[in-house]
Amino acid sequence: MTIFFTGDTHFGDPRALRFDHRPYPDLEAHDAGLVAAWNAAVSPGDTVWHLGDFALGPSGDRIREILAGLSGEKHLIVGNNDGPDTLGAPGWTSVRHYAEIEVEGRMVVLCHYAFRTWNGMSRGALNLHGHSHGKLKPMPKQYDVGVDPMGPAPVPLSAILASRRRRGR
Repeated sequence: MTIFFTGDTHFGDPRALRFDHRPYPDLEAHDAGLVAAWNAAVSPGDTVWHLGDFALGPSGDRIREILAGLSGEKHLIVGNNDGPDTLGAPGWTSVRHYAEIEVEGRMVVLCHYAFRTWNGMSRGALNLHGHSHGKLKPMPKQYDVGVDPMGPAPVPLSAILASRRRRGR
């Protein structure tokens, strides 16, 4: 079992194409591409922490259909664009605004928003977040795990940590 992280998928949200310049010709291709990338990376026994802004725009039925089509046990950390249809959709193992979990022996603090400080920061705890779509200058031990900086598939902690080393930050 692997633990994965992602955020800011913005299923059904045309703004993702306009503002974030995602490489899809239209919203249908966007949503299908994200689902395919998710399912290529995540197996049914894996866990995915989605750090907010799952969907904005589609009907409740469409949100439930997208969520049901995604592999793994899914946890939602609520984002500012997650409405009642997303929050109430069956298929989430948990829905909350904040979580502290241990992954690969490290404490990880999860929220949709980036923190200036967080619990355990001085003891090596990491802060994983979404919301900023890769536009914030990263702080040490803090990572934006959204689709725009990390790609369309959920990523494990090892890939998140390697992403900073690759960029020399």
